[in-house]
Amino acid sequence: MRRQNLAVVLGTVADAVAGQGPLSRADVAGLTGLTRAAVSSLVDELIGRGALTELETAPSGRVGRPGRALAVSSCGPAGLGLEVGVSHLGACVVDLRGESRVWRRVERANAGRPARRVLAELAELGAEAQAEAAGLGLHVEGRVLAVPGVVPTARQGLIEHAPNLGWHAVRPADHWPDPDTVPVPENEANLGALAEYWQAEHGAETFVHVSAEAGIGAALIVDGQLFRGARGFAGELGHIPVDPDGVPCPCGARGCLEQYAGEAAVLREAGLAATADPVVLLADRAAAGDPAALRALDRAGRALGLALASAVNLIDPDALVLGGAYAELGEWLLPAVRAELAARVTVRPWDPEALHCSALGRRGALLGAALLTVRRIIADPTLLPVA
Repeated sequence: MRRQNLAVVLGTVADAVAGQGPLSRADVAGLTGLTRAAVSSLVDELIGRGALTELETAPSGRVGRPGRALAVSSCGPAGLGLEVGVSHLGACVVDLRGESRVWRRVERANAGRPARRVLAELAELGAEAQAEAAGLGLHVEGRVLAVPGVVPTARQGLIEHAPNLGWHAVRPADHWPDPDTVPVPENEANLGALAEYWQAEHGAETFVHVSAEAGIGAALIVDGQLFRGARGFAGELGHIPVDPDGVPCPCGARGCLEQYAGEAAVLREAGLAATADPVVLLADRAAAGDPAALRALDRAGRALGLALASAVNLIDPDALVLGGAYAELGEWLLPAVRAELAARVTVRPWDPEALHCSALGRRGALLGAALLTVRRIIADPTLLPVA
């Protein structure tokens, strides 16, 4: 019961800071229904665990002694997010307020490289980020690794298949140089969707989040919870067929969405060679009115709209969110996606504005990796040691 009450108090303060502003202990008691004595004891423990701090007394306009305002700590506990992308490595540190305090990204061609070497380089980048965070008064309480691959629920700590990296049955713990800092792997599309849910302002409780880099990943949030499927394989939107007799896919099927709306497919259709940042190249060409780039993005948008129409008809979400690279190409993708949705979602009402681009863009997966630790702490503050 005390663990639950600690979570209630910490969550109440965190939500208030994000919305109406700092609360006093009396305010927390009024909002939670707990007694003032109970709240005072719980707040003291949360301060001792480094999760809360008290600000200087400020006048409230009320009769009696003013209460001191509570705030989620800007120093102390934090989450470290790590990311392996096909063309980059990333590390970030987020504090308990959900604010990114350290952000590092390096361009690195990781496809086909040995997992041991890639993970060793990522561990070094993560150690640098953690050292920078320590200089800001933050200490890392958990580490999560975002990967573009399948992470089954039944075999924790295993990356079963990351085709665009060329990884199969990789367990980060077997390759991480420091056994005390091994991160927990998680699918990058799942983490991007969670970051969207925790930090976006659209308020949707059930939505499909679709993102792209070398491949296409999707994740489903249902009533505020990540839906993983029976074995953790949910979200393979990139392998929904949009043309059953179409282009062969490396997965063994034909006409998969990735062959029409994936990064390589769009570049090929636009007549462009791969670069260090193809998303920027495509956006620049489209903004300049390049006909081939515009045709390629329109084709990708129609294929994406076809796949998403199936998702809408099956799932009935509140919203569809384009994240990752799609968010940065949304200006040219959205018209075609909306046209397909309007033509194919006919058995239920559909608001075109329910499709939108994530403000997080390509930051979503890495941010979600760091936020996962933060949200776990807020849900269970006893994970933090008592000072």
